[in-house]
Amino acid sequence: MSLRPLPLRRQRGAALLMLVALAGIGSAALLMQAYKPGADDLRQELQTQQILGDAREALLGYAALHGRLPRPAVSALDGTEDAQPCDSAESCNGFIPWVTLGIRGYDSWGKLLRYSVTPAFTVTPIRQLTTGDKVVIGRAANGLPTYIIGQAQCEPYAQCAPAVLYSSGKYNLGTSVLGIHQASVATTNVDERQNDATPTYFISRARSDNAGAAGGEFDDMVTWVPIQQLQARLRATRSF
Repeated sequence: MSLRPLPLRRQRGAALLMLVALAGIGSAALLMQAYKPGADDLRQELQTQQILGDAREALLGYAALHGRLPRPAVSALDGTEDAQPCDSAESCNGFIPWVTLGIRGYDSWGKLLRYSVTPAFTVTPIRQLTTGDKVVIGRAANGLPTYIIGQAQCEPYAQCAPAVLYSSGKYNLGTSVLGIHQASVATTNVDERQNDATPTYFISRARSDNAGAAGGEFDDMVTWVPIQQLQARLRATRSF
């Protein structure tokens, strides 16, 4: 017994049902992607963490080669190390000298990496008892400030960091690769504003979009050059 082909009208109906089914599957996939929480943000954060890690390693490599840490970049548009000495916390605060270090100098959101270095670590020779002047502060579960690196006074027994570098994150503040300083949409982001203004006391804490949290909204990504690692690199090259 031979099977008779479906009438043309029924074939068209079946094809239409197939198209509707495929469209439904496609729409569901798009909705799942749209509601996937923070997938894009997470990828960009991980990439920026890697960029910051590479920058920190480049700073240590520079110190091993030159016996000191580099000074900040000339400007937001010139990534070479400033040739002028920086002899104060303010003059040693700026952008990482990405051209001199041969690294990517901006984060996943197109903002330049900020860099603040202790003046005494930008000259040679660096004496063994030289201490950093960069303090990193976090927030405890109750919202109160807590020291992560250093103390109120930087001493040999309470070592502060020789240098801090950070990304301003996706939202609020920072400077674009075009040299344009970004305004802050938020008004309650106290901790981000602290990082944007300070040459010495930096805030590092978990990302938050809660304006009512202690310190307000926050998505800065902060890291630092540990003084022990810097000293080890300098000793290895007999620069310390």
